[in-house]
Amino acid sequence: MTRTRLTLCLSALIALSSSAAVAADDDVSKVNGSITVEAGQTRGDVETVNGSIRIGDNAAVDGASTVNGSISAGDGARANRLETVNGSIRVGSKFTASAGLTTVNGGIFVDRGGRLKGDVETVNGSIGLVATELNGGIETVNGDVTVGIDSHVTGGIKYTKPTGNFTFQRRDPIVIVGPNARVDGPLVFERSVKLYVHTSAKTGAVRGATAIAFSGATPPAQ
Repeated sequence: MTRTRLTLCLSALIALSSSAAVAADDDVSKVNGSITVEAGQTRGDVETVNGSIRIGDNAAVDGASTVNGSISAGDGARANRLETVNGSIRVGSKFTASAGLTTVNGGIFVDRGGRLKGDVETVNGSIGLVATELNGGIETVNGDVTVGIDSHVTGGIKYTKPTGNFTFQRRDPIVIVGPNARVDGPLVFERSVKLYVHTSAKTGAVRGATAIAFSGATPPAQ
């Protein structure tokens, strides 16, 4: 479940501020401050609590984690996983990841040519893929989702019913499956959404929503 995974992520990241782990020589760990991995560099785990993380073009890290800060990665960058709690994740073209991308309060955007394994997850943040291959699923509670042109998602899309502190969304999320996009797994909606599926797109079974077909470059204006 999305919130179970994100709770575990939050607990693990906050632990950075209270204890110092034994780090490998190529690991980078801070409590306060941003971290930059320069273009072409290779690092292990890159972790901070209060600060952003920037991964340059064609750089590689084992993982990048922060609590209060955004994560960005340049064109051709590589990582096992990217995780933040309060911040966005934005990666450039031809980015590859062998595990998931996770945030609680912030959006996720993957540019053209992305190749990802694992799930892409938010609670309160939009998710956007452009010409991206995602060997996993998309999960969120309140965020908009765009499976953009030429993207392929193998694990479906799931919206978890908002409860407790997650009920403040003022409008129904918008879900778009764009031109020539493909979602192999089921699209499961435990809450009300507006679902738009391009006439050239392909999806698995839809549960909890009614798809609205469109044929232009973008869905009808709301």
